Amino acid sequence: MGILSNSVHTGLFVEDIEKMVTFYRDTLGFETDWDGGSFANFKVRDGGLFMFDRKQFAEAMNQPYYPPMGFNLTMQIGIGVKTKDDVDREYERLTALGVKSLTGEPFTQPWGQRNFWIADPEGNYIEIGC
Repeated sequence: MGILSNSVHTGLFVEDIEKMVTFYRDTLGFETDWDGGSFANFKVRDGGLFMFDRKQFAEAMNQPYYPPMGFNLTMQIGIGVKTKDDVDREYERLTALGVKSLTGEPFTQPWGQRNFWIADPEGNYIEIGC
């Protein structure tokens, strides 16, 4: 394994950081010490997840700013849980909170993985599975 494959962190460039932090913290249950600024870091067991204001990032990279539209078809966030029962429990918990599953109830793939898909408030796909 190469040195660069040691730890991978995912960053989301977001339009409304308050709305996104609220969803990931209060709905999905991610811990953060966000202070209300333009950057938020979330605690996860492996790898990492952070958010940064999209307009500020474009400016820092000397790139034009183009607001996104619709669902993000370039990436997904995969959240792994331990068991198929955990997938079903998370489905029930999230739908009770008003989160809509994009694929309906959890289903088991032919290769044995059980999952379902949701999207965050800015259209990033999130797969929850085991």
